[in-house]
Amino acid sequence: MEKKIVVNDLMQNGYEYTLVEPIGKNFSNEFTPELTPAQMMELGVFGGKYITDCRNEFPEEWFFNAKLCHEKHDPNLNFFKINASQPLSYWRNKGWIYWEDPRGWFQWYCRYYMGRRCPDDNRQIKRWRAMKRHIGQIVKNCTQGDWYCRRKQRQALLHWAYDSRRI
Repeated sequence: MEKKIVVNDLMQNGYEYTLVEPIGKNFSNEFTPELTPAQMMELGVFGGKYITDCRNEFPEEWFFNAKLCHEKHDPNLNFFKINASQPLSYWRNKGWIYWEDPRGWFQWYCRYYMGRRCPDDNRQIKRWRAMKRHIGQIVKNCTQGDWYCRRKQRQALLHWAYDSRRI
């Protein structure tokens, strides 16, 4: 059942981890994402500039319909056509980057979804849960289905696997 993954990309060389759960299964009861990593990339997140050099690490089908741009962050590739990202340097300065996942939360989520479990899981799940406050703000201030209302918050929620198109 367990499978070892060796990562060699632009940010990690020789990093190894083990998949201990089946793909997309046995998540913490506290973690119920609405979108898979493949669905997120197909909708358009992170300006298409996220795991473009990590294709060997993840299932090929995740990339079939992904909106990606290896060269630059392009907000037009985001579902809501707006930039809702902070640069990686901002996340590093805040101390939010765990050494095993130098790209941040989405990299953690992709690996968690694949079946990796690590010491950072509880912290990342708490961060994911904290994003729910944005759902409340959209519900309070927007008519349901008005995708032009609070587009930046809606895009940010997509970045955290919440399907803000339903709100």
